[in-house]
Amino acid sequence: METTTIMLRDLPHEERPRERMMQYGAEALSQAELLAILLRTGTRRESAIAVAQRILGQAGGLRKLADLGVEELTGIKGIGPAKAVQLKAAIELGRRMAGSRLGEPVTIRSPQDAADLLSEQLRYLQKEHFVCLFLNTKNHVIAQETLSMGSLNASIVHPREVYRAAIKYSSASIVCAHNHPSGDPAPSPEDIALTRRLFQAGEIVGIDLLDHLIIGDGSFVSLKEKGII
Repeated sequence: METTTIMLRDLPHEERPRERMMQYGAEALSQAELLAILLRTGTRRESAIAVAQRILGQAGGLRKLADLGVEELTGIKGIGPAKAVQLKAAIELGRRMAGSRLGEPVTIRSPQDAADLLSEQLRYLQKEHFVCLFLNTKNHVIAQETLSMGSLNASIVHPREVYRAAIKYSSASIVCAHNHPSGDPAPSPEDIALTRRLFQAGEIVGIDLLDHLIIGDGSFVSLKEKGII
């Protein structure tokens, strides 16, 4: 059977998302139109926009699409390995931009500073990610690393992994954070126990644990402010 693809250029001019973006700006486009620009082509039976709409529906929306890996993306009809890699690259650039600052070093003076840096990166993830910020003596962020990715409701990390990384970056102190995919940042007993172990290990190696944040959907909890540290 002959296979053909429906290109964006084959659509009527007013339906082409690239042209609409150039005329009206990216903010005027729907999520499906933006996704279609990345996909570029559709399938034998669907335009790129139709494929994009179906992908968003199958994934459960943009938030859940962002958390799919390359293998999961290629399991969706209309996404091959090349398109999956393009989508992951675009999503990762968006995440990095959300956490970037212009020129000057990022300084952590309060739990809010750390939350401002990490919330947009973590709040939409569908699995728990345990992230550490590594700080110098001036509380400037010198590195950031994801040390664990857990299941839907559990992230496993050991203090030795945290402080091995802290020593690698010659850190004076660290801030840890992880997300709750439920959107509720209330700490669990496991979160509290882990925080206490991390704090005790930090005292032993001489690297301060300044805080452990739990990121929800639009809110966060500081375990330092809760008196756990």
